[in-house]
Amino acid sequence: MGLRRVSTGALLLAALLLTACGGGGPRAPREALEERRAALQAAIAGDPENIVPRVELARVAIRLGDGVGAEAAVQGALEAGANDAALRPLLARAYAMQGEDARALQTLDGGPIMPEMTGEAAWVAGDVHLAGGDLVAARDAYDRAVRELPRNSDLWVDVARFRDANADTLGARDAVDYAIELDKANSGALAFKANLVRTGEGLRASLGWYEKALEADPDNADALIEQAATLGDLGRYRDMLTALRRAAPLVSRDPRLFYLQAVLAARAGDYPLARSLLQRTRGELDAQPSFMLLSAVVELELGGEAIAASWADRLLTEQPDNFTARRILAAAEWSDGDAGAALEALRPVVGRPDADSWSLLLAARAAGELGKRAESADYLGRAATLTRGEAEPFAVDNDYGLLTMAADAEPLNPASVIPAISADMASGNSARAIERATRLRDANRGVADAHILLGDAALAGGRTDLAVEAYRAARDLDAGERTTLRLANALYRAGDVAGSGAAILALQRSQPSSVAADRLSGHLAMDIGHRDQAIVHFERVRRRIGDRDVVILRELARAWAAKGDDARALPLIDRAYRLQPLNAEIMEIYARLLDRRGKTQAAADLRDKAAQIGR
Repeated sequence: MGLRRVSTGALLLAALLLTACGGGGPRAPREALEERRAALQAAIAGDPENIVPRVELARVAIRLGDGVGAEAAVQGALEAGANDAALRPLLARAYAMQGEDARALQTLDGGPIMPEMTGEAAWVAGDVHLAGGDLVAARDAYDRAVRELPRNSDLWVDVARFRDANADTLGARDAVDYAIELDKANSGALAFKANLVRTGEGLRASLGWYEKALEADPDNADALIEQAATLGDLGRYRDMLTALRRAAPLVSRDPRLFYLQAVLAARAGDYPLARSLLQRTRGELDAQPSFMLLSAVVELELGGEAIAASWADRLLTEQPDNFTARRILAAAEWSDGDAGAALEALRPVVGRPDADSWSLLLAARAAGELGKRAESADYLGRAATLTRGEAEPFAVDNDYGLLTMAADAEPLNPASVIPAISADMASGNSARAIERATRLRDANRGVADAHILLGDAALAGGRTDLAVEAYRAARDLDAGERTTLRLANALYRAGDVAGSGAAILALQRSQPSSVAADRLSGHLAMDIGHRDQAIVHFERVRRRIGDRDVVILRELARAWAAKGDDARALPLIDRAYRLQPLNAEIMEIYARLLDRRGKTQAAADLRDKAAQIGR
């Protein structure tokens, strides 16, 4: 009996450490794991007191994402006489998988843990703290876990997730690369690498990594769903649907499936279907900004102005500077007959020097409805003479001295330093702003936002060389719109027109769904006389945002007119004129087209009107 007990203990320890120390081989596909689970269940039925298959069954359930099954297997092992000090981390993991984070931590703290399992206990704690947003506690837990399990590939993937949550892009890249080095067939590591590449290098560059993740494990549902989202952003909707269909049998109740299908339905104009699919998420994604935005759009299209306004309001609580949400809220309030609420929603948008024409025109109508004629006229005038720019205003809402004192006391605390930098720039003290931003950047070189902050301060201070350098560093970490457009703007201001164009075209290639990239690519094409290319870019923007942007309509009209196709140009410039009847440039283009059609009197009337406005 003693011999059997010793042998069982050795086998139990081996079963416990199988996952914690890394299997060393390729990840088994789901089918093989299901077969192993069935074999273990048969073994348990044949020998109910044998602890080892119960522990391995818990491990298999965890790898299958079955927290309930893992809990049942661990409880069965404990009832069969297993040492709770050995199984406490596994039980905590099972609770965490079911969303019972508090219970998971209570389990870890509920008694002693076998020394060989302390690394996994710390790993579970790190995951729980990360899910709860306690990044300080998560860092300490992951540090302990890595000391105990330095060569566990799956652990390094979670470390990468933690660093990414901390905006430490370089650290996240290093961690996931090491996870892949430890296990080149780690599908989870390859999929997370794809996510990082998508952010850092663009949508197209990430697709190869998703393929590698799915080659390693064709049943990786997370990889399939992320791949589907990426394909959708690239406009490859058929491929997106194929990926979603592959994921559906694996995670049939995953709310992300319904959300992404709703995206497809909305893009196809089937808003009733989109609403139905959104409702099938059962509220599990309600707190995600992308879900709120899509819900607001769908409800607005279906005439549910009050519901659309509610979704937009919720999103603005989380993201007060989300101007798309503000426009949706304004449109919903206006459609519902509340001009005051519409105007209030638009004030942060129209208060900017780069406000778009649609927002200015709706604000003008709302102000006019409220009897605010001077304000309405101001918005109309700005819309008529609209010029677009990249610079953002920096508002100082607090006492400048208090802000700078707080930043001086904590020069590496972003919460204190960022408001002070904005205040420095607003006060004209650009040198001080650059100094603060440089110190913060030096302490956070792996964080794209730190480089962006320095670039913004440098650009405001006229240091275009430093701004270009900072934005290049930011784009190396995050190749999205926010970094690339800043870099393009800085290069243009520095006189490097070719470099600015190259940056915009790179963004357009990596993220074909980018409206900003298409818009700017269209302007570049117009500048060098490539009318056909300009039309392609501007038409893509028009399909995405509709006929509400007078600049797009004007440029399309110019491009078609230059090609001699007045029949296409005239409706476009007519629409632009209706949106901005006081825009002299639009009137001049319209007049030229009317002249060419023989409508000389109408053309002359437009030129007279333009001349009167110009006086």
